[in-house]
Amino acid sequence: MLVRCWGARGSITVSGKEYLRYGGDTPCLEIRTKDDHIVIIDAGTGIRRLGNRLLAEDRHDYTMIFTHVHWDHLMGFPFFKPIYLSDTRIALFGCPFTRSSVREMIASIMTAPYFPVNFEDIKADIRYQETCEEAFQIGGMTITSIPLSHPNQGLGYRFEENGRSFVYLTDNELSYRHPGGLAYEDYCAFAKEADLLVHDAEYLPEDYLSTRSWGHSVHTDALRLALDAGVGRLGLFHHNQERTDEAVDEMVEDCRRMAAGRPLECFAMRQDMEIVV
Repeated sequence: MLVRCWGARGSITVSGKEYLRYGGDTPCLEIRTKDDHIVIIDAGTGIRRLGNRLLAEDRHDYTMIFTHVHWDHLMGFPFFKPIYLSDTRIALFGCPFTRSSVREMIASIMTAPYFPVNFEDIKADIRYQETCEEAFQIGGMTITSIPLSHPNQGLGYRFEENGRSFVYLTDNELSYRHPGGLAYEDYCAFAKEADLLVHDAEYLPEDYLSTRSWGHSVHTDALRLALDAGVGRLGLFHHNQERTDEAVDEMVEDCRRMAAGRPLECFAMRQDMEIVV
């Protein structure tokens, strides 16, 4: 499978010369399966550029999966141009959590007076699939989920295809158990021997003194999980809006120094990165 990162920034978009390497768009990942299915994970602002690429490729069939409904993971959806075209077909998976349905969860971001275009004006054929903990298939790929430790709840995912595995655990606080969240050991078992783990690493230890219970992890906790789970590669994710390129580089170097001698490749996810799993 091919994993593309269209946005790795957390909470809010940023711009400026100090953010060029890792980018300023909020979370959106794309998977291309061996059968060339297109899987979109979250609809942060990075999905705008993804939509432009898909239209340029004349691709109109997608699967869309949501981890949770916080703004930074949804705010790009109204700017995803394919939803305004009648030949677009989307199988949309997610858990409604506190909302009545997945449709209502998505539609709420396009309600007056907060957005000028009504959700009902969307022309795409969207088929809603409510999956809170059930495993499902996309072609030859198996997707399983796990509850995140995050305010208002969420889901992390494991994608498996041809004996290879990718685990996505953003907005997951490993040192604090939120309602609905699980224990550290559960996340370790879920990520066990994954070829690629992309995990929330928003904070430094000094940040966490004032941000505990906000729903995000310290980068050293993400590293510990990767080492304990025996994963092959760790991608630090959900970079803080104040974290410059140089500061992200320092986090990566810190992880590499702590993991020295262990069979783990550590790096930070960046906008437009492509990873073959």
